[in-house]
Amino acid sequence: MNLKVMSNMLLLPVSKLWDFLYRVRRSFYEYGIFKKEYFKVPIISVGNVTFGGTGKTPMIIWLVSKLEEYDQIPAVLTRGYKGAMEHKSGLIKGGQRFRSNPQVFGDEPMLISQRLKKGAVIVGKKRAQNLKKYFHEVQPDVVLLDDGFQHIQLYRSFNIVLFDALLPLDRYKTAPLGYLREGLTSLRHADAILVSRSDQATEEQLEGLFSLLRPYHREDTIIGKFRYIPAGLFDCYYKKQMDVDELAGKKVVALSAIASPEAFYKMLENAGAEIVEKIDYPDHHFFSDKEINDILLRATKHNAIVLTSEKDMVKIRRVSQDERILFLNIAVDFIGGEEELLSGIKKVINLDYQ
Repeated sequence: MNLKVMSNMLLLPVSKLWDFLYRVRRSFYEYGIFKKEYFKVPIISVGNVTFGGTGKTPMIIWLVSKLEEYDQIPAVLTRGYKGAMEHKSGLIKGGQRFRSNPQVFGDEPMLISQRLKKGAVIVGKKRAQNLKKYFHEVQPDVVLLDDGFQHIQLYRSFNIVLFDALLPLDRYKTAPLGYLREGLTSLRHADAILVSRSDQATEEQLEGLFSLLRPYHREDTIIGKFRYIPAGLFDCYYKKQMDVDELAGKKVVALSAIASPEAFYKMLENAGAEIVEKIDYPDHHFFSDKEINDILLRATKHNAIVLTSEKDMVKIRRVSQDERILFLNIAVDFIGGEEELLSGIKKVINLDYQ
């Protein structure tokens, strides 16, 4: 018997117990044994059942844009991972984004706030409590719950669950055997299932994923596929400096402190950039003056520009506004299911489109 088989046998009881406890927890909220918090506005959750990145933040940003198009005031509830407010509470109002600090609020709340014209981002782990605290100050028409699928103590009107098309199917086992936070039976609560990076997966991979999920979600669950597309290069003040096609043949030092840097690098390469150096830091890393100065020296040596992600730029901007550092703006682009998703959201927020 090989080591992997032995390890799986030992972990199987733990995995089954994990799955059982999550099912019991959901049942307690469903049957009213544990109390849910209710608010007088629609709450749309964006979450997942797997560990790791599935594109929640880009999807939140896409939803913010759509809701503002519909003249809605959104409030985004987010944890603010690794920010000083993660275990407290904080508020970033629309229009205050350049006066806020990512070390206080976290990098992802800051990233979301860059796109917010009105409403606010409410930061802190205790999301129901924080929404109560700031509700009357923000007066939102709709609330977006970031990473909220397991945050079931807060009642929501619409559940969006994200999957990564490139996650191997053999990882879909409950932790610690695999990457699932909870069992796939929880998908009966999903109103929409959206698959990110669908353009990078084969038809066989996509069909394998949909076949795996199909027995667990409802027949009326909306199914969508989307990809990420580059939408220009911007400086730290969000001024566009370059179109994507201008990257062709340009020397670039690629800098990242994100969960999946390879996807970022691939996007640069697909745009024709000549990556002369890749510099990786851990996800959510906060950059120092010395680190940025060293990176700029390396870029000068290569006669290159520094290209980073938007999530990283909100942190870099605190220590440097050097014009040689640009970020690649990424947009969500639906391959299928967009109209069905928007129709579902419009029903939830009670928009009359007769």
